[in-house]
Amino acid sequence: MAFDTLEIENHGAVRRILLAREAQRNAQNQQMLDELMAALDDARRDDGVHAVVIGGKGAHFSAGHDLKQAQAERSSFTVEERWAYEELRYFDYSLRIWDFPKPTIAQVQGACVAGGFMIANMCDLVVASESAYFSDPVGHTLGAAATEVLIHPWVMGARKAKELLFTGGRLSASEAHAIGMVNRVVSDAELGESTLALAQQIAKAPPFGLRLIKRSINRTLDAQGLRTALAAHFDTHQLSHLSEGFLTARDRGLSNAIQKNREASA
Repeated sequence: MAFDTLEIENHGAVRRILLAREAQRNAQNQQMLDELMAALDDARRDDGVHAVVIGGKGAHFSAGHDLKQAQAERSSFTVEERWAYEELRYFDYSLRIWDFPKPTIAQVQGACVAGGFMIANMCDLVVASESAYFSDPVGHTLGAAATEVLIHPWVMGARKAKELLFTGGRLSASEAHAIGMVNRVVSDAELGESTLALAQQIAKAPPFGLRLIKRSINRTLDAQGLRTALAAHFDTHQLSHLSEGFLTARDRGLSNAIQKNREASA
């Protein structure tokens, strides 16, 4: 299956899916998100694929959602229209990665911001290069209550999540590794091969056993309230679109937040 915004690589039992909008720092437009779900569906149906890597071409994993497209196509959405769009493409799509029956690894370099943070942290494991940094500055730049899926406290702990979101700052790869959000940190030159080697080691295990292990660990987090908490925050996030801060940012132009995001995470 051919894609316009992704590149697909097959390495034995490992499939690598690369976000491929380099000129836009792999910002996620609607087409990319839809294609990513189609690519994951292909990988799920293919019995020859035992593990999946999600990465980004070029210098960055992903700078987040494509705010220029949002400004052009969705700035005048009603509450109902925004809710429906974001429930499907942001919330449901993210949980499809979380629930994907095969092991997934995020391969992260450069910017992993907002919507990029969300996708990477839906994966089972994260391998980051030394250039990688993680940020979700939308509380400062858009007046929004974090991204649609508040995975932050689950992968980095409550206090670090509050610090990251309250300040709009960023977390380096080494800091993310120290708190357990990232599994491994390697040089930029080694990122692709190191991530692939990890995926290939995982892919040697019998697939059904891996599927059950993943399901049980995810159910452990569900028993602690993960899915309920994520759903509750999605509703809160939608409410923040009616706040004075967000409406001001929207009226000034959502695309202006791209530069603010860069400044906040610089």
